[in-house]
Amino acid sequence: MKTRRLGKSDIEVSAIGLGCMSLTPFYGVPDDAESITTLRRAAELGVSFFDSSIFYGNGRNEEIIAEALGGMRDQITLATKCGVYIKHTGGSGYLGHPEYIRQCCDASLYRLKTDVIDLWYMHRLDPDTPVEESVGAMGRCVEAGKVRAIGVCEVKPETLRRAHATYPITALQSEYSLWTRDPEGELLDTCRELGISLIAYSPLGRGFLTGAIKSQTDLYDDDRRTIFPRFSEENLNRNQTLLDTIREIASAKGCTPGQITLAWVLAQGDDIVPIPGTRRVAHIEENVGAADVQLGESDLAALDQAFPKDAASGDRVPEIQIPYINQ
Repeated sequence: MKTRRLGKSDIEVSAIGLGCMSLTPFYGVPDDAESITTLRRAAELGVSFFDSSIFYGNGRNEEIIAEALGGMRDQITLATKCGVYIKHTGGSGYLGHPEYIRQCCDASLYRLKTDVIDLWYMHRLDPDTPVEESVGAMGRCVEAGKVRAIGVCEVKPETLRRAHATYPITALQSEYSLWTRDPEGELLDTCRELGISLIAYSPLGRGFLTGAIKSQTDLYDDDRRTIFPRFSEENLNRNQTLLDTIREIASAKGCTPGQITLAWVLAQGDDIVPIPGTRRVAHIEENVGAADVQLGESDLAALDQAFPKDAASGDRVPEIQIPYINQ
């Protein structure tokens, strides 16, 4: 597995990581034993970058990672997130108060069964707490030796600059794929100016770009994608034609559409690390294979033409989440 360095830090990770959200309920209800098997298989294949959050499974996600990978701690990079919580009444909230940030750090260290978090993000910004206060608290955890590097998620360029001026930001995590090209332009330019890596979550378009999802009947039971506008029956039908170019290139190269999709993200720069999520061994094996797919200039041009910005029908997140992205 090829590797990539995160920002200006000394942290080197596999060029393709593993987003672990689906190991706890989101895209249906997973099986812990299968999740553990998938995590260990990923490590066997050279994946060294594992991404979690206190929000995923209300902490259970971190516990599963610790159970699966605890014996290989020195071989892997653990990323997790703070600043979000599950409400007793249901749903979630965002809290960036410094004392809560400190509590999140200690809780994640405990559940991950580790002495240090390699990369620690603010999952979403608290609209009632200045980013300087939240990031300052995260920086103090670095200075205390509990964290190696920090990052933020889903912020606009101005906020990224404010965060970086408070304490050096190593990575920005945002959704980025062929059908979600929002970071391109000012945000990605700002990352490169400041020496910040872009961690691309949902690089497979939440599975759509693999070609496996043609209607909502293809989704798992209790799958939250059913409430995402792009996955309405009407928009799924409209978006199918976007896949034609991916399929043509995949057929010519003897690989899968998903591998072409990941290869495109990898080709956008060595400072970008995709973290496709899965709980299936077969899918992790397929995703890892994308690192060996080479796209020529004509392939990249064809994909750029097929996927201009805003090519997809439907918003990428439900309406209730829109106020909390690109803050």
